[in-house]
Amino acid sequence: MAVYTDLDAEALAALLSHYDVGTLTSAKGIAEGVSNSNWLIETATNPAQSQRFILTMFEGRTDIADLPFFLGLLDHLAAAKAPVPRTIHDRAGQTHRLIGDKAVTLIEFLPGVSVSHPTPQAANAVGAALAEIHAAAATFPMQRPNTMGPAMWAHLLTACGPQLADIDPTLPALVSTHLPALTANWPQNLPTGTIHADLFPDNVLMLGAEVTGLIDFYFACTDTLAYDLAVTHAAWSFSPDGTIYRPEIGQALLAGYESKRPLTPAERAAFPLLGQGAAFRFLSTRAYDWLNTPPGALVTRKDPMAFAHRHTFYAANPALFA
Repeated sequence: MAVYTDLDAEALAALLSHYDVGTLTSAKGIAEGVSNSNWLIETATNPAQSQRFILTMFEGRTDIADLPFFLGLLDHLAAAKAPVPRTIHDRAGQTHRLIGDKAVTLIEFLPGVSVSHPTPQAANAVGAALAEIHAAAATFPMQRPNTMGPAMWAHLLTACGPQLADIDPTLPALVSTHLPALTANWPQNLPTGTIHADLFPDNVLMLGAEVTGLIDFYFACTDTLAYDLAVTHAAWSFSPDGTIYRPEIGQALLAGYESKRPLTPAERAAFPLLGQGAAFRFLSTRAYDWLNTPPGALVTRKDPMAFAHRHTFYAANPALFA
């Protein structure tokens, strides 16, 4: 989440007038994340009752044509009683509206807080919740290709060009050495389905040991289920700078997932390579965003090297996942 586009109170109030959610009382920009603009919205109804929602404006990385998939998936999972926010439809039944040439959507606000220091108990619960999402999404009728797959990693890193060395002098060699082999050997024919593809700790809400919300499905797609687990493993199981692997977190996450959906032998064998791919996926987008974030955007840039370090770990320790 982030804020790239300014919306004043008048524009927000005009937007909310199309919904049965009451009148605007406050709006606060949310700086976390990197892809879309987001606000925490509070409204009041008559008789006096306050409500909270998340308003998202989709910026350049999100194609408006993909919104029926993303928002339909939210509604599908919410109807299946998964801990996912439902889309708030406007009075015409639409899941999103346009402000200028940008789409916006209003979604349910869920209770809970993001985990800044994951515990094994939290990681176990998140692994189980991810497997349950995979199961619930098995009946979702729509499909969407993963537009952030290996071809996009290569495209973004090529676009960074020699400026990769400005991020870290070791980065160009890491990319040129490992990316071609990774894409050439990318696992095929593993079980597929609808995946979240971005389940970082800041996209999970918890109260105690209970997962109360999985949010930000705007990279969701149809892809390898075990890759989704690898993305989550890479996001949760390391120190923030990626230099320290926390085995108690990684093992608890995998155990939680497998308590609901055991991995096949082929998925387990492919997991180290899937972990390397997960690292390159976020290395590539972070590097591109590091070099191309617009001046003045209310957004916290993320360090690409945190995922370069994760890649090094997965490449050096395949036996941990045998």
